[in-house]
Amino acid sequence: MGTRDIVFLNGEFLPAAEAKVSVLDRGFLFGDGVYEVIPVYGGRPFRLEAHLLRLDQSLTEIRLANPLTHRRWEDVLTDLITRNGAGDQSLYLQVTRGVAAREHAFPLHALPTVFAMSQPQLPPEPSAQAGVKAITVEDIRWAHCHVKAITLLPNVLLHQQALDSGAAEAILVREGEVTEGAASNVFMVTRGHVVTPPKSHLLLPGITRDVVVELCTEAGIPCSESKITVDALRRADEVWLTSSNKDVVPVTHVDGLPVGNGRPGPLWAQVSDLYRAYKDAFRRGEVH
Repeated sequence: MGTRDIVFLNGEFLPAAEAKVSVLDRGFLFGDGVYEVIPVYGGRPFRLEAHLLRLDQSLTEIRLANPLTHRRWEDVLTDLITRNGAGDQSLYLQVTRGVAAREHAFPLHALPTVFAMSQPQLPPEPSAQAGVKAITVEDIRWAHCHVKAITLLPNVLLHQQALDSGAAEAILVREGEVTEGAASNVFMVTRGHVVTPPKSHLLLPGITRDVVVELCTEAGIPCSESKITVDALRRADEVWLTSSNKDVVPVTHVDGLPVGNGRPGPLWAQVSDLYRAYKDAFRRGEVH
């Protein structure tokens, strides 16, 4: 939690210990809701409009109207950041269909439950910068992975499978093609060309992923959104993982085999520096 542990729940700011949700909330009973994670740098939410647009899309997919306007979300999150000490943080916000009798049919008059909290943003672990291990596993999730739904049990199980095997992440494969990580997006580099799977209903459209594609394009680094087979991934010169909380992480081993020479690659170092510089510029208010 944030240093001051203040959260927002249904129109009210209050200490996290005092925030309560009914056991009849459909988020608790059915996982009937969506969420967003937004990094905060220098007290400013990163790519806020992109995150709110993705929230809109997720809510539309589950047939739930956004209970707050974008302007109201901005005001709430700005206030929440201030109440939790500003600086670098990680915002978590969640919207569920609300409290109703336990029936599968949508309730007619339930009010959505709106929750947001802040956590301190921890610096990247040195081990992550040195490279991590990953395994490939069958993607057992549903067919609407572009929805940022709170029903994350399959992701939790797949990520834990990776941890149990001594790896840091599970790279998910469906019919021989890479989709994404259990908690990340995936990039690979082959002969100087950066590739990431195209957006579809089979993966979450990551905001960090989009920034990395933009930075590569601006820097003149060949980059495309194309299908990645698991065989191509295992032969790649470099493999990266991206997420809001971990930035750009190099993968040095996939399924026990070294990626390239088994060390973080030169393109990862270049793109990681570009991403870090972009964040610093954002903190200074030079980019939006």
